[in-house]
Formats: sequence, C-alpha cells, structure tokens
Amino acid sequence: MKKILIFGAGKIGRSFIGQLFGRAGYAIVFVDVDEKIIRLLNQRGSYRIIIKGNREEVYLIEHVRGVHFSDEAKVIEEIISADIIALSVGQQGLISVIPMLAKGIAEKKEKLPGHHVDIIIAENIINGDRFIRERLIRLLGPSFPVDSYVGLIETSIGKMVPIMTAADLAEDSLQVFAEPYNTLILAKQSFRNPVPDVPGLAPKENMKAWVDRKLFIHNLGHAACAYFGYLKFPGKKYLFEVLSDKDIRDQTYGVMHESAQVLLKKYPDEFSSTQLEDHITDLINRFQNHALKDTVFRVGCDLKRKLGQEDRLVYPLREGMKGGMFSDRILYALVCGFYFRAKDESGLYHPNDALLFSDYPGDIAALLTIISGFEPLKDKDLIRRAQEFCHHINIKFDPEIKLI
Repeated sequence: MKKILIFGAGKIGRSFIGQLFGRAGYAIVFVDVDEKIIRLLNQRGSYRIIIKGNREEVYLIEHVRGVHFSDEAKVIEEIISADIIALSVGQQGLISVIPMLAKGIAEKKEKLPGHHVDIIIAENIINGDRFIRERLIRLLGPSFPVDSYVGLIETSIGKMVPIMTAADLAEDSLQVFAEPYNTLILAKQSFRNPVPDVPGLAPKENMKAWVDRKLFIHNLGHAACAYFGYLKFPGKKYLFEVLSDKDIRDQTYGVMHESAQVLLKKYPDEFSSTQLEDHITDLINRFQNHALKDTVFRVGCDLKRKLGQEDRLVYPLREGMKGGMFSDRILYALVCGFYFRAKDESGLYHPNDALLFSDYPGDIAALLTIISGFEPLKDKDLIRRAQEFCHHINIKFDPEIKLI
C-alpha cells in the first residue's frame, strides 16, 4: 500500500486529509503529541468519521497507526518511507515539526536520492510554503536542493469541522465529525512527484487565485454574517440561528457577491460569474448546517486579526479600490465588525479581543487607521462613509458601544 504520513491527528488531519487518502486506499501514519490518541490509533488500527449533513453517514478509516512526536528515530523512518507527507499542526506546531522534517528529508535523499518529497501544507496560513522553505534552507544548508527535491504544496482549506461535545468525545475519543464537503484545493505545480490519484483532490495552476477565493468569499462571508447577526440578534448563539433571518441572509449574500466581483476583476481568466455565484450559494447553505453548531462568537472573534489590512474584509476592499471599485457592502461589514462584542460560553471575550477592548477608541477613524491600516488623508472618503455607517448603526441598533 502507498503511505501518507500526517503530522497532526486533529480534526483536519483525521476528518479531511485522513479521510481523503484513507478512502483512496492509502495506509495512514499519524504523528502527534497526544499520547492517548497515538495509543488508541495503534490499538484499533482504524477510526470513525461521522458525516453531519442532511443525513448522517459513517466512514471507517482503516490501515491506520500512530507515532508519538517524541520518538524522533521512528518519525524519521516514517518520513523516509512515506509516499507523501501532510502537515496539519498550526503555525506554532510547524516551528517544532520543521527541524524533524529537515532531518528526515536529508536522510531520505541520502538513502533514496531519486525519490522526491511532496509535503501537503494543510494549514490556513498565508504563504505557508515560503515559511517552511526558508526554515528548511536554513537547517539543510544552501547547497541542499530544497526547491528541486522538496514539493511544498499550498492548499486552500475550505472544510468546516462540526463542534464535538464532551459527551461525543467520551463516547469515542477517536471518532471525528465532518461536514459533507470534501474538496482539497492544492497547488498543482508544486508537486515534485505525480499528483496522487485521490478523489477529492483539486489541483490548480493559479493557486494564488484560489487562496484569494477562500479569503474573499468564504472567510469574508463567514465573518460578515457573524457581525451582521450579532448587531441584529446579540443574544443568538449559533450562526444557523442568525441566518434563519432573511435580512441577514440577504446581507451576507450581498457582501459575498460584491467581493466576488472584485475577485472576478482580479482573476478574469480563472473564474466566471456563474462559478462564483454557485460557490456563494453553496457556502451560505453550508453555513446553515445545524450539525456544524458554529457559534457567532467563534466565527467573529479575534478582531485585530480579522479586521486587519491583510485579512478577509480589508484586503478585498483594498483590491476593489485599486481596480476603481468602491465596495460599500464590504466597508459596511467591516464597520459592523468594530461593534462585535460576542462572548464565549463562559461569558468571556476572546483573549485578544479583551486586550483590544482595554484600550479601544470610540472613533471609527482611529480604528480604521490603527487596526485596518487606512490613511486619514488618502482614505478620507472611505473614512467619511464609515462614519455615516456608524451613525446609521448607532440609531438603528442602539448597540452597547457607540462609535463616531
């Protein structure tokens, strides 16, 4: 059997990457720091995936085992013998994983010089390939042919993972929930070996366009829905609850449609209006999946990042302005984000938001400058329009905090 080595036996690792390759006939080896998960994987040799959609389905993923991250010699053996590698450990986890990857890659080249290494970066981080490449070069030395020997394959992770309760985990610590969506978009040209024949893999030539599609439509629509929903229904917990309101659905569709027009202008040869409209409709339906139990708090929190100049609202807004498109709906969603005050189940703000609110100006111009990176003079028309939106929000919603 072909083998995939997956660093990270978490939700994406098991419910997405493991599912795709396991159902395609690959043996799966997980590397993780969770001793209990590794022990159970080795005891059972399989785990269950529960698909939460219109109807519930159960998949059994077999030919599975685990290696604890601390067993360096064994992990390096697995790197050498793997047909393909995937990373799903988060950016902080990558910092720990990359040195071990470098050792395994160096040994593989020495023992199997004709066998290139392909690494699927199943992480939602911008320029993940560059992040890993720079560190591999530093560790392996400038003479090592990182670019020709190692394929660093960026992805666009669009899969949403349903919330699992303590009772779900107590029933079976290895089982994972997943939504029906199961397409992994990845960079075709980054492979050094042939692209694996695995159903669900969607290799793309222009990966930057598809990464932007995720940010401009999926991430933007998700956050906008939370911000619109919180202002109208501050007491509602779940995303599907606020989306049951037609006005919120229409607002969410409107901002996603406006951002899609920016995307279409930026990449006219990659997308069509019909493709993007179908994608928006599909996403709004997926956002309403009750089984996901996605909360307004989770989707909207961490404002300094999500309202920042390189993220889901400001980046499309700026790209539209570059192309002569003034995107009112995106700007309105951004302004709504500055009013967001949702708390978690314990009644607490996200830690980053609590810190932000401790020194929070009540002035939208200051917020757009400090958080979103707009310039008071250059972007004065945008700031003036944002102030008009604040006036409208203050009157219509009478929120806890008023911005001027």
